[in-house]
Amino acid sequence: MKVVAIIGVTVLLLILILIEYPTIDHTHKREKRTFATLLSLGWVLAVLLILYPEMPGPTHLLNLLFEPLKKLL
Repeated sequence: MKVVAIIGVTVLLLILILIEYPTIDHTHKREKRTFATLLSLGWVLAVLLILYPEMPGPTHLLNLLFEPLKKLL
């Protein structure tokens, strides 16, 4: 079942690329690079959440970082 979800996310990503990527002007190489990077990071995070749904979120990391500060206040 997880394979189907990963394929679904990949298909959505490909549709997004087919629609949005050609609309970016060919002279804006930096924008295209940024688009590809953010889309790739989003895909990796989506696949990780599909494979490991119990993975802690970013708020868990913030709680770990600021827990000592909370004790001081």
